[in-house]
Amino acid sequence: MSTHPLRIFSGSAHPDLAAEVASILGLHVGKSTTRHLPDSEVHVMIDEVVRDQDIFLIQPCSVPVNDNLVEVLLFLDAFRRASVHSVSLVIPYFPYARQDRMARGREAISARVVADLLESQGAARVIYIDIHNRATQGFFKIPVDPLTALPLLAEYFRRPTFANAAIVSPDVGRAGMAGRYAERLNLPLVIMQKRRDSFSKVETTHVVGGINGHRPIIVDDLVAGGSVLKQLDALYSRGAEGKAYFAVTHAVLLPSALETIAQDERIEKLVTTNTIPLPPEKCHPKIEALSVAPMLADIISRIHQGVSISEKLILA
Repeated sequence: MSTHPLRIFSGSAHPDLAAEVASILGLHVGKSTTRHLPDSEVHVMIDEVVRDQDIFLIQPCSVPVNDNLVEVLLFLDAFRRASVHSVSLVIPYFPYARQDRMARGREAISARVVADLLESQGAARVIYIDIHNRATQGFFKIPVDPLTALPLLAEYFRRPTFANAAIVSPDVGRAGMAGRYAERLNLPLVIMQKRRDSFSKVETTHVVGGINGHRPIIVDDLVAGGSVLKQLDALYSRGAEGKAYFAVTHAVLLPSALETIAQDERIEKLVTTNTIPLPPEKCHPKIEALSVAPMLADIISRIHQGVSISEKLILA
């Protein structure tokens, strides 16, 4: 167990999540100030003594991604200069996670660039939830805790209403995650195969598994522009019944996705988490967010006490 005091700090991206985590741990969020200067530069300041303390900084890097990422980097520098014992980054939504490989020649592997930046600025460890590609963990030389919201989201569907449901993977890459949902809920598994023609255009080419007569529960790590929301035609043309549910960890929700959710009567609900804040313009009766704060508080406590967290990891 660490002899260094545990402290929770928050960037400006999601202070409500940090406050909830701190409250569960019986702590207060540390005092700091982030300012966006007139020339668009970011300025951060630690407003209290943090010498020789174990800091956990909570900051999802959602929109505006670059501002939030730079804020994290500046916090790391400020903490290091304030002589903290360690800084662990809790980044529920990891930036540039989908740019994790070279799909074409002369592309940047942006997720690796982010990993290098965090390490070079002195992060002691990184904690994230349901990253797009598990292999991203290998970009780091420091400890990484790849958490999953799967138990939280799966529990939502453990009720008689979903007795005739089927878990649907929107593509082959999500088949492993969907398989764990299906196993946990004892439901059949359906896998869709899609072809991505561009960043915004996706076509479903095959559906493997029996969806006929089943209510679809489509699972994914995130929904941004809403391509996953537009794959329903392939399911209902093959006999899917009842309104569809989506279980998605990160609700990026660009305007096109919000429009689809509001207008498509086949969509009953998008069940998500609060890894990303949902501002008023993204709130909708069809969107329900579950809190990851209890899970994060438990993980932070275990790490600080030196207790194993292996059963909490995405690979468990």
